[in-house]
Amino acid sequence: MDGQLVSVIFKAIGFQVLGGLGIFLLGMKYMSEGMQNVAGDKLRNLIGLVANNRIFACIIGTLVTCVVQSSSVVTVMVIGFVNAGFMTLMQSIGVIIGANIGTTITGWILALKIGKFGLPILGIFALVYLFSKKDRTKYTAMAIMGIGMVFFGLETMAAGFKTPEIKMFLHDVFMTMSTVNYFGVLKCALVGCVTTMIVQSSSATLGITIAIAQTGVISLETAIAIILGLNIGTTITALLASIGGSTNAKRAAFAHIFFNVIGTIWILPLFYPYVHFIEKLGSMFLGYSSTEVSGLADVFAKFPDGTPQTIAIAASLTATIALSHTCFNVVNTIVFLPFMKYLAKFVTWLFPSKEFEEVPHLKYLTTAMINTPALAIEQSADEINEMGIQVMKMMDKLEYVVDNEDYDSKEAASIFKKEEILDVIQKEITQFIGKIFSKNTSRSIAADCRTQLRIADELESISDYIEKILKLYIKKDKSKAVFTKQGAKELKELHGDISSFIVKIADAVKHNNSDFLLEANNLNKQLVTTIKSIRDSHLDRMEETNASTIMVSLIFSDILNSYRRIKDHTLNVAEAVAGEK
Repeated sequence: MDGQLVSVIFKAIGFQVLGGLGIFLLGMKYMSEGMQNVAGDKLRNLIGLVANNRIFACIIGTLVTCVVQSSSVVTVMVIGFVNAGFMTLMQSIGVIIGANIGTTITGWILALKIGKFGLPILGIFALVYLFSKKDRTKYTAMAIMGIGMVFFGLETMAAGFKTPEIKMFLHDVFMTMSTVNYFGVLKCALVGCVTTMIVQSSSATLGITIAIAQTGVISLETAIAIILGLNIGTTITALLASIGGSTNAKRAAFAHIFFNVIGTIWILPLFYPYVHFIEKLGSMFLGYSSTEVSGLADVFAKFPDGTPQTIAIAASLTATIALSHTCFNVVNTIVFLPFMKYLAKFVTWLFPSKEFEEVPHLKYLTTAMINTPALAIEQSADEINEMGIQVMKMMDKLEYVVDNEDYDSKEAASIFKKEEILDVIQKEITQFIGKIFSKNTSRSIAADCRTQLRIADELESISDYIEKILKLYIKKDKSKAVFTKQGAKELKELHGDISSFIVKIADAVKHNNSDFLLEANNLNKQLVTTIKSIRDSHLDRMEETNASTIMVSLIFSDILNSYRRIKDHTLNVAEAVAGEK
């Protein structure tokens, strides 16, 4: 009976630890999403500033990760950018290295001495989040609510770990992984690596490590060894994101793996001097003696849990663990920065370019970008710009068909192929933006989503009518019908005018130029007048012909009507950019 009772108690305590971990992870998610929505435009601007300067790219990676609060999210996001051709390999490596520094801010947030206020913060800002109407207030409250959940989850985990049953179990486990020798250090690093791979969050492993360390079960050395391992484990997310991606995406993912693995390997032989250095650095800047954080178990033996002595030492230990995480990644970055070019060359050699040209597609970005709506919507905008480019290319190829009766059949086939590609891209954009809608997004991002869906639909409709015109010309040729010289000339001139209209609209979409609508309306009126004039001329010519030319007349009218529909959809794009419904 006693054994059963102990089992029930042990399970209940285990659920407390799992519950605390769940709250911690959910808090990280809310904190990340809230900060993304508040700083969405700034995030877009930061990513846009990434240049080939390795130091600048590293700084951008650090800043973005500080906002997103997850190196995994940022590295996966970078894989998506590389896969879509939006970022070069060198740029991506710089951002990924910077992300490793930015993720260490989580430890410093946990080092704040406000753990006991986690639940009140959670409660107060949950109410603000639920009842606020303004986006900025709502998502700021969401971010702070997430911080409250992080602290409350950490406190809940720590409370579970401090119960005698769990504490004894953890003590027995870590006795087999003592860091008295290098083999023990490797085992602890392996625990950190595997744990991070399982939960796919270095922040979660860091939180668990701090919660266990605060019980006095593991020493500072053990905690630092686990931290070294989590830096390897966190690379699994980027590796998974690169599966099925482009060659450059795989290169970026493996650059991340090599950076973290090599960084961990070279510091392991220097582990004990490194720990001593962290203790000295902590005593210098954080204001405690090195013996304090190394002897937390002894403090617990002398003083009950919750006394000022144990609380103060536990806080110092948390700050020291955060310091070790930051120092490790900063030192690694300083060491690796001069060798970034060689790392890029190595992964390029490891994954040579394919013989065929790889065309980036939006479908590869679905999992990579969806957790960062503010940046995901920017990437889908680039894909829509690509749709505009493809539509213009279709018009150029159609012009060749219009101008040449003996056109190459390959030109016609390429138009049909591009229309199929645009159908796929529109479907992918719709699915992608649909998933963005499922996230916590601000009104401005939601508005951008609606605009993009409309533009993608209009551009795809334009491609449909281009294909229809091509089919009509093919039908004309098969039936051996011939347009009059005047009719053929009018259609060629109309094609040129509408092509020019599409080019201007595509430029307005690319630069989000809402002021272009007035000019677009004027161009539309001119095209309406031109189309009416061509139709009247055509009707006049019909009166002068006999029934044998009815087929020619019908094809001509259908072509003219298709150009009119292209003109209408092009104007709809301008209205969407201007925000008109």
